[in-house]
Amino acid sequence: MTMLKIGLLGYGFAGATFHAPLIGHSGRTEVSAIASSQGEIVAKAWPHARIVADLDALLADPEIECVVIATPNDTHFEFARRTLAAGKHVVIDKPVTLTAAEARILARLAGDSKLLLAPFHNRRWDGDFRTVQALIASGRLGHITHFESHFDRFRPLVRQRWRENVQSGGGLLYDLGPHLIDQALLLFGAPQTVNATVATYRDNAQADDYVHLQLGYPDKQVVLHASALSALEAPRFVLHGRRGSYLKTGLDSQEDQLKAGLRPGQPGWAGNPPGLIREVEGDLDLRGELATLDGAYVEFYRAVAATIQEGAPFPVTPDAAVSVAEILELARQSAEEGRRLAYVAKGW
Repeated sequence: MTMLKIGLLGYGFAGATFHAPLIGHSGRTEVSAIASSQGEIVAKAWPHARIVADLDALLADPEIECVVIATPNDTHFEFARRTLAAGKHVVIDKPVTLTAAEARILARLAGDSKLLLAPFHNRRWDGDFRTVQALIASGRLGHITHFESHFDRFRPLVRQRWRENVQSGGGLLYDLGPHLIDQALLLFGAPQTVNATVATYRDNAQADDYVHLQLGYPDKQVVLHASALSALEAPRFVLHGRRGSYLKTGLDSQEDQLKAGLRPGQPGWAGNPPGLIREVEGDLDLRGELATLDGAYVEFYRAVAATIQEGAPFPVTPDAAVSVAEILELARQSAEEGRRLAYVAKGW
């Protein structure tokens, strides 16, 4: 099997923690070159990768078929536009762009050029989310009437980094919002309305550190929440249906394992503790643990290779990138105006 050669633009947190290890351990892709100003650090971690200066060097390399954009949020659109214009496939860390208009432009460019535009919505492969998907599909809880998804952390001190800077596209809405929204859309489709609170509560914070979204559906409540000031852990997922409920605490293990240096395929990789389930139907009342599926971030890059090399459909479409961008924009507007807004997908 021919390995897909990938160029990585950026070796900050996302590039070093997620992209490079997943590319290097998917079994189908390899880190061919890395564009970074941290040459010494990169060379030590990836001695077989070429260290180059910038995006131009990656685009000029005929061996590189796909470029991964892992740079600050406000640079994504221009870097991705240039990559597609150069005839190369592109993976873009979330959020794909800071506006829905920019997301539509990239989707059209990729479609017209028959190139892959892959939003890095890796948390579709969280073990707990995969479990939620399977549980809903099984029908064990009956019709779902309430879905709640929390992505909470306790980070009371504001750090000096671009993720805390509004001008760079920082803040929780654009950091964790894309994951929460993408997962909800994958489960339930497009909502009818969006109602949001987006706030800043930490001392000296510039970018938002509290996000609470309500996506309106005619037959269920969908609540998405992220906070930087949650010292006690709220449930990660809550599902209530007409025949039972499910509750799961704790974040998927893969991020912490990647930070600690563990790699896909090694012993202990991607395991997660069980959730709790209660099923009630007539006289039947069953309570117990529900095993959590293993996480599988490497499947993202295996899918990238399968799409580019074999023409397989890619699971995260440009439509998903546009929809997430539209709802992010609507959430910001809803918070500013203090009201629930109708959502009508415009597509691209």
